[in-house]
Amino acid sequence: MPNEMLPEVDPSVRPADLEQAGVWLAGHGLTDVRPTPLLATRLAARRRRRLAAAVLLAAFIIAVALTYISAMGEGSGSSRRWSLLVLTAVVVGLVLGQSLLDLWVRRVDRRAGAMLPRRAAHPVRLGWRTVLGWPRAAFAVTTFAGAMVLAIGVLTMQDSTARYAAVVLLIGLCGVAVVMVVQLRHVLTHPVVADDEVSLTADVIMRVEDARDVTVPTVVWSLPVTSVFSTAFGWWNVAWLVFIVLSVIALALIDARTARSGTVARHVTSAR
Repeated sequence: MPNEMLPEVDPSVRPADLEQAGVWLAGHGLTDVRPTPLLATRLAARRRRRLAAAVLLAAFIIAVALTYISAMGEGSGSSRRWSLLVLTAVVVGLVLGQSLLDLWVRRVDRRAGAMLPRRAAHPVRLGWRTVLGWPRAAFAVTTFAGAMVLAIGVLTMQDSTARYAAVVLLIGLCGVAVVMVVQLRHVLTHPVVADDEVSLTADVIMRVEDARDVTVPTVVWSLPVTSVFSTAFGWWNVAWLVFIVLSVIALALIDARTARSGTVARHVTSAR
């Protein structure tokens, strides 16, 4: 079916964005599809959102490290409590910042959809099993659960430095978990923007890729570096290293055995 997405969706679309949209289509097996301003606009918004989110998460990791360092050494219980309150505020800011980024992408999609001459007659309703799949969902839950267990296990120790590092890590992990839930909710609930089979396939591909990106636990792997690896407990360091290595291997195996996003999208649209 020819792609008839509206060329005038956004007259300010840059030629570079159209070119990157063509590369994106070719990379997903849609070589015979012409890139359109609608697709270029949506992809550009997602690229900028990913860049902003990466900067936001990097700032969060730095904030966690500074929180840990600021109350170490001769830090009193009072200074540590204040540091944890500041870290909690940073977590709230992280969740709010990610929510605003998702809201911006939703608005871009809404403006694009409002200018379509028609919408897909029967837009697909995708659940998490289709978008994410059982293996990735189980991996995400297991990764966070494992990290939480490793952090909670240290709270029973007498060493105040180790307990403080564990609390910092737990607050950071809770923040990352909430952000992941917020992002997945956005992926699953934002409206479909499509007017034909090709644009619907592209919409599903973007949704699948967004969900898969969200569940890569990069921050979970990074957070222990800011606190755990500076403690004197070698077994904790070893446990974290083993946990990270095993989770990286598990994710690589899942990636190798999971169908590509383009394949998932074509299967979904053909089954409508």
